[in-house]
Amino acid sequence: MASTSLQFSQKPLLAALAMIGAGASFALVNGALQASTMQLGVPSTSAAFWQYSLGLLVALPWVLRRGVAALKTKQIGWHLLRAALAVVGIQLWVAGLAQVEIWQAIALVMTSPFFVIIGAKLFLRERVGAVRWLATLAGFAGGMVILEPWTEAFNWAAVLPVGAAAFWAGTSLVTKKLTATEHADSITVYLLLLLTPVNALLALGDGGIVPSAAAIWILIGAGVLTVVANYLLTLAYQKADAGFVQPFDHLKLPLNIAVGFFAFGFAPAGAFWPGALVIVGASLLVMIDEQKRAARAAAVTS
Repeated sequence: MASTSLQFSQKPLLAALAMIGAGASFALVNGALQASTMQLGVPSTSAAFWQYSLGLLVALPWVLRRGVAALKTKQIGWHLLRAALAVVGIQLWVAGLAQVEIWQAIALVMTSPFFVIIGAKLFLRERVGAVRWLATLAGFAGGMVILEPWTEAFNWAAVLPVGAAAFWAGTSLVTKKLTATEHADSITVYLLLLLTPVNALLALGDGGIVPSAAAIWILIGAGVLTVVANYLLTLAYQKADAGFVQPFDHLKLPLNIAVGFFAFGFAPAGAFWPGALVIVGASLLVMIDEQKRAARAAAVTS
């Protein structure tokens, strides 16, 4: 009985550490992508291809270790949908990092949970409620404050991370459904297997430029960390409820700011801080509402 209690107590801790690890890994990936595209001139489509194809090579030992068992699934349609949503999100995100400083890009992509709320209402027919609608409106308002489309300094490229947020929201909804029946490593391997050929076609359409020696080493690092980040993210959702792990996901904002500052000297400016504060606050409001709903549901069932 004691060992069972210890096991349950360790699950939330493992989920929190996995989410923090995923955030740190993604921050380093974003820094690597910005260095290869913005500074070394690698086209965004080529950077995305190399990142995920090299990530696939890193993931291959999982496939070889488990054999065909790693690819057994009854949810191939959901895997295909997840890959389609992810590839659009990836291309928009890398294109954004090639033109937008990392602090602005990561704050804008944090609007993704609000797209999840809209998607859950439209496609899953979930009840949203006034609190979540209010949080969604506040989150998008925070994004507008950061974008500042009413000023002459507005850059249309800054909209790309918002588009990435929308498509990744769809990816998150499908991921949550897959974790009910699929293993974390299988979900990761399927994503990489399906993304690689599509990214290759897009890179060839953009010239298929082979990166320089300096860029390829950076992209190899991005590929390795992409596998680590996706696995940790899936593991976090498997070990605990989304409402528990979501606050730890917000740590990606300071982590990305730190990478941008120490690697490139980028520092947030303008209306970033009030806009980011509104986005994070709205996300926490959604989390609190989720916890209250769970508590009410538990009270009814008991």
